[in-house]
Amino acid sequence: MDARPPPATMSIMEPPTDRTRVRRHHERGRYDRATIDAILDEALICHLGVLLGGSPRVIPTIHARVDDTLYVHGSAASRTLRALRGGGEACVAVTLLDGLVLARSAFGHSMNYRSVIVYGVPREVTDPDEKWRAQEAVVEHVVPGRTADARRPTEQELRQTSIFAFSLHEASAKVRMGPPLDPEEEWALPIWAGEVPLRLMAGEPVPDPHVPRGLEPPRYARAYRRP
Repeated sequence: MDARPPPATMSIMEPPTDRTRVRRHHERGRYDRATIDAILDEALICHLGVLLGGSPRVIPTIHARVDDTLYVHGSAASRTLRALRGGGEACVAVTLLDGLVLARSAFGHSMNYRSVIVYGVPREVTDPDEKWRAQEAVVEHVVPGRTADARRPTEQELRQTSIFAFSLHEASAKVRMGPPLDPEEEWALPIWAGEVPLRLMAGEPVPDPHVPRGLEPPRYARAYRRP
């Protein structure tokens, strides 16, 4: 996949806050914005975690990054998004799965991944211009080039949509790359070990039944890929 983070041998930066510090396998922690931004920009889905009535709730939703701001998008009827209006803290998590790691022992099996956690108190986007720009960013994040073809949302559609903005000040990444970490004394065992790479692939576009005859899918649909 593109936008791979630097190798684990690079010097580790300090996290922006103590709660963003990666403690389990601290050597996998990444605190530079280049790595964080690349993961956020490639991921299609994020998971939003909030406290709702004293109980934790996590939902999948769509996001988009614009400079130092992460926008999350959903229905105005969502109880989880409505809970954010109270000004409480929340977190956003994204994960990209890059491969399966097959070790010689069952204990040593793992996965190669890139993940990001963002903490903060999000603000609701209410300014109509910013709300449209954020919604446009979400569409472009999912399918680059699509907003040039799609119509703009109506006022009613904008009212049915909630968008919240997180600052990326408090964010960290965690990355695992490479083969299994089997001890050297096990290398000679007659057991295959290694990596099974995984990647997201798009299939052939399937037209809506009501698309006018002869209208071909645009190039961004025919050649779709993640950055």
